[in-house]
Amino acid sequence: MSKPADLGSLKIGSYILLPVSDQPSGEPCRIVEYDTSKPGKHGAAKARIVGVGIFDDQKRPHVGPVSMQVHVPLIDKRTGQIISITGDIIQIMDSETFETIDVTLIDDEVKGKLENGQNVEYWKVMDKTKIMRVKS
Repeated sequence: MSKPADLGSLKIGSYILLPVSDQPSGEPCRIVEYDTSKPGKHGAAKARIVGVGIFDDQKRPHVGPVSMQVHVPLIDKRTGQIISITGDIIQIMDSETFETIDVTLIDDEVKGKLENGQNVEYWKVMDKTKIMRVKS
C-alpha cells in the first residue's frame, strides 16, 4: 500500500518507492541524499534523490522534476514478542492482535541480539515484514 506525493515535498529520512513508475510498485527506500536545482531557462526545477532499500540495502538514484508524482509506502510499525527462533525464521506474536507472524528479514543492528521472550519492533511494508529493533 502506498500514497501519492510530489517529489518536491520529500526530504532526507522520508520514504519512497524506487524505481518510480505509474503503478505503486518498486522497492521501499529511505531517502539518504536529496538535492534540488533551480528552474532553468527552459524547464522546471529538478530533484536528485538517492534511496537505500529497507529490505535489501541497495542504493537507488532517481532524477525528476519536483512536481512529479511519486509513491510513498505506508509503513505499519508494530510491536511483538519473539515466541521462537528456528534457524533463519523468527516467530513473533503481535502485542495487539496476538496473531503470529514468521519473519526472515532482520535489521543488521539486531541480528545477533535476538532471544526468546524479547519485545521487538517490526515493520510491515508492501507485504514484507522486517524486524527493525529490540524494544527495552
